[in-house]
Amino acid sequence: MKVIHLCLGSFYPDNYSYQENMLPKFHKELGYDVEVIASTQSFDEHGKTCYLDNVGTYKNEYDIQVTRLPYKSENKIWKKLKRYQGTYAAIEKAAPDILFIHGGQFLDIDQVVKYLKKHPGVTVYVDNHADFSNSATNWISKNVLHKIVWKHTEHQIEPYTKKFYGVLPVRVEFLKNVYGLPAEKCELLVMGADDELVNNAKTSGARVRIRKQYDIKENDFLIMTAGKIDQWKTQTLLLMQAVQNIKRDSVRLIVFGSVTQELMNQVKALADGTKVQYIGWVLSKDSYDYFEAADLVVFPGRHSVMWEQVTGQGKPMLVKDWRGTHHVDLGGNVRFLMQDSVDEIQGKIEYLLDNPEEYKKMKEVAEKKGMLDFSYREIAKRCINI
Repeated sequence: MKVIHLCLGSFYPDNYSYQENMLPKFHKELGYDVEVIASTQSFDEHGKTCYLDNVGTYKNEYDIQVTRLPYKSENKIWKKLKRYQGTYAAIEKAAPDILFIHGGQFLDIDQVVKYLKKHPGVTVYVDNHADFSNSATNWISKNVLHKIVWKHTEHQIEPYTKKFYGVLPVRVEFLKNVYGLPAEKCELLVMGADDELVNNAKTSGARVRIRKQYDIKENDFLIMTAGKIDQWKTQTLLLMQAVQNIKRDSVRLIVFGSVTQELMNQVKALADGTKVQYIGWVLSKDSYDYFEAADLVVFPGRHSVMWEQVTGQGKPMLVKDWRGTHHVDLGGNVRFLMQDSVDEIQGKIEYLLDNPEEYKKMKEVAEKKGMLDFSYREIAKRCINI
């Protein structure tokens, strides 16, 4: 059976651990014939949008065939509205039994509909990664792009679609409330962790190796955070200050990810190289080893896919209380940060240090439930109703 992942609504980066990468990987592992049809939009090493020049077909890191389509025009508007060259022909050549569309926000969805009219036996799933924290952030985007243009494309594909998936609870609501899609067709499909990398990190001695590399003792309490530090995620600086304030030599913090130039001096000032270490950029696949070394992972800023990855690695977490992201709480593995406050972060960390039984309960729930519910192998099965 042929499964085609259509990534024309946004980006498709090679060698990352986004949902767009993981679902094809595990569908292939499950025995399906898998291909990806994608745009040329990707990310550079600093997390910034870039456009690749490798238009055409190649095999990716999982030996899955990827076909990247050129935009109809290099004009900015066409790139925003996502018109491509050869969409219909690419789908026709791939001949899917199952079509998994990653984001229905692209004008060439009319080419998909054209194909589905001629091939009514294809089973279609569409997911959604948009909510009000990353989309519809100004009047034109909200009222024109999403409430008119993308609502129209979502309704074009709706008659042919078995399920619309929001990858966060708030993104399920976005499907229903902004696009007006039928509630009975809208469900949550969580993002997760790569089972292979989770297991490799646990069995390869990553905890000992990473701690040794950064001069952290086995009985030290290692806190870790990661992700881009920019004007939208300055809360990482609050975490760094909070750890500096904790007067216990055994408490350590490692920070990794990209930092914008305007915040780099603040990061360097808070990273003393011992108690708090900023180690720069870490490849997505290597982040599993780093998180494996941690006792507690803290995400004090806006949501990122690392929340689900770390949940899938079975690690206790402190995370910011974002509406519609409580799905990572499986009954006690997570505690939420209600304010952007050094005092609150420091207080919650010190509470766990002073109450080891409470920390132990968090860890037990994380390991028992997180590694099952947020397994990409299991998510890959659920998303096409295996």
